[in-house]
Amino acid sequence: MTRSVALLGLTLLLTACCWSVSGQGFAQETPATPAAEAAATPAPAAAETPAAPAEATPEAAAPVTPPHLAGTYDTGSITWLLISSALVFFMMPGLALFYGGMVRSKNVLNMFMLVLVCVPIVAVQWVGWGYSIAFAVPSAFPIDAGMKDDGKTEKPKLSLLGWDQNLVFFKGFSSADPTSADFYGKIVTTGDTENAVPSGVPELLFAMFQMMFAIITPALIVGAIAERVKFSSWCLFVILWATLVYDPVAHWVWNVNGFLFQWGVMDFAGGTVVHVLAGVSALALILILPKRQGFGTSAILPHSVGWTLLGAAFLMVGWFGFNAGSAIAVGASYLPVSGFVAVLAFATTAIAGSAGAGSWMLIEWLHVKKPTALGVGSGMVAGLVAITPCAGHVSPAGALIVGLAGGVVCYLAVQLKHVLRYDDSLDVVGVHGVGGALGALMVGYFAIRPADGSFELVLLQAKGIAISGAYAFVVTLILGLIIHYTIGFTVKEQAQEEGLDFAEHGETAYRL
Repeated sequence: MTRSVALLGLTLLLTACCWSVSGQGFAQETPATPAAEAAATPAPAAAETPAAPAEATPEAAAPVTPPHLAGTYDTGSITWLLISSALVFFMMPGLALFYGGMVRSKNVLNMFMLVLVCVPIVAVQWVGWGYSIAFAVPSAFPIDAGMKDDGKTEKPKLSLLGWDQNLVFFKGFSSADPTSADFYGKIVTTGDTENAVPSGVPELLFAMFQMMFAIITPALIVGAIAERVKFSSWCLFVILWATLVYDPVAHWVWNVNGFLFQWGVMDFAGGTVVHVLAGVSALALILILPKRQGFGTSAILPHSVGWTLLGAAFLMVGWFGFNAGSAIAVGASYLPVSGFVAVLAFATTAIAGSAGAGSWMLIEWLHVKKPTALGVGSGMVAGLVAITPCAGHVSPAGALIVGLAGGVVCYLAVQLKHVLRYDDSLDVVGVHGVGGALGALMVGYFAIRPADGSFELVLLQAKGIAISGAYAFVVTLILGLIIHYTIGFTVKEQAQEEGLDFAEHGETAYRL
């Protein structure tokens, strides 16, 4: 606990120092506004900078009205993205319940804490520097992309990492003056590398929507190392992982200047950026951390399947915002944000999640001779994971196939841990890693927009998965080893016997 308090205090101190420097020491410069892109596809181009009023002339010419005051706000799309952001945030208590029900009663509060502590840590990190890394238009590491087919015009440079000093601690949203380049209401542009147009949605809202994705992704990982991780070490891991893994890959895939986005890799709502990253990072930690005490020798059973089902229900409701809200990243030809692409994503989410629940239940029924409530909840999540990268790209019929496949494939993947004997406590690798990769591949075949599916597109999707997954695995492995062999990543066996609720937090969930 002392280490946790010290770590939190250090984080707050650094935050205050950085804010002070940002406000007093940096030169005021016109921000290159971030790329607008949603959690599930690439990020849009630079947000439109409001035009300053025209200088008065002797003839008293009328001033030029800033674009965001000229009727370009789309209130319907703004409303939908506000709701979607809240729905994704609502998934955090849903995930805490989903995971909390699957652990033993002596560890349930610890699981709640491991999930929910991602909220304050990643929120500070995102506002401080995460958003700038992921969605800034200026590139810290641009790469020449060569010439266009005409042989005369250069292609837009490919970006490996974004950085805009004006976005550090959201300085670019600090003015109430509509004519200022730092106006908090400036509009983000569409998900086009070239010829982007205003989306009708304020960039600040886009940044908040994306923050919800950044928060929940590391929280998914902790299910794989449940019932043995040290709370203080987890806090340190989250801030490092968000900065070194999540933000760069989000830039590659969702920023309109990112190199994977410009290659044409599709990820509508986070199959690669959220689920594949969570799955491969979980696998890296599983391989280097000790197994739970009693794993493989005694049954480790969930203490409340009811809580898990309630959490699964919360997650499915939140997933409609997760996927359909990601229409914020559509290109100019698919506007408005709350238009037909959002409807398609909403429909495919409902279909695939339902199909996944059914197919998991059926294959489990055939395998163990009884359908289980835990299986239905897990299958629903598996179907939702698989449809995430596909949601706004495939037809409803395609979504049915993706959902059915997600339930079956993820069930089989979960069985591998018993064969290979790795301790994936709550099936993060089997459901999120495998399900996310499956969906990212299937969108290459079943896509109906912005391009028709093809075998070539499947290969391109596989390349995107391989690059993102390999990077996340290696960096997570390094982070895990450093933490484990310095301050220790897991608790001692005595703490596991006692229960992490009391050993780590001095509390118990139930007093009966």
